[in-house]
Amino acid sequence: MDGVRTNGAYDGRSDATLLRDAAGDPAAFSELYARHVGVVHAWLRQRIEWAASDLTAETFARAWLSRRRFKDERNGTAVPWLLGIAANVLADTVRRNRIEARARARLDLPLDLAGEDGYTEAEDRLSPRRALARALELLPAHERETLELRVVDELSYEQVAKRLDIRPAAARLRVSRALRRLVLSVSKEEL
Repeated sequence: MDGVRTNGAYDGRSDATLLRDAAGDPAAFSELYARHVGVVHAWLRQRIEWAASDLTAETFARAWLSRRRFKDERNGTAVPWLLGIAANVLADTVRRNRIEARARARLDLPLDLAGEDGYTEAEDRLSPRRALARALELLPAHERETLELRVVDELSYEQVAKRLDIRPAAARLRVSRALRRLVLSVSKEEL
């Protein structure tokens, strides 16, 4: 850090000023990033070490997008605001991981993606079970396509409907039917 810190300011410009100036001067946001990336990264690393770098990047991306909403409530410093964004990013990640884990459990896919053997084992574990693969092949083409768009490509029902030129309700119905057929097919094969 080149400047002297006084109440959230280096070289006379507070974080609040940098955020205000960032719209016309991207270097101002760069300065804010340089000032606080270490603090944000350390805070995230204490909570979720394996993803701290990615979540730090996401935190600053969200800060850039919401910079106009910053309210200077801490005498010019943006640290509490940035840590609030980091907390939201962390909560979103935890929530998304829980949803993914529940979906993987329902489809009987492995929860642990990478074992000690690295990529080879991860590839083996990620490949669907043979019964599931056969059941997918037996689905009617329109149901399989709809299911792939919704589950694999993670499109919303509205996006799936638009892509297939059907109503969102029809997309939901196709996905529901496809999942029901998969569950029944895999269950029968396991018996």
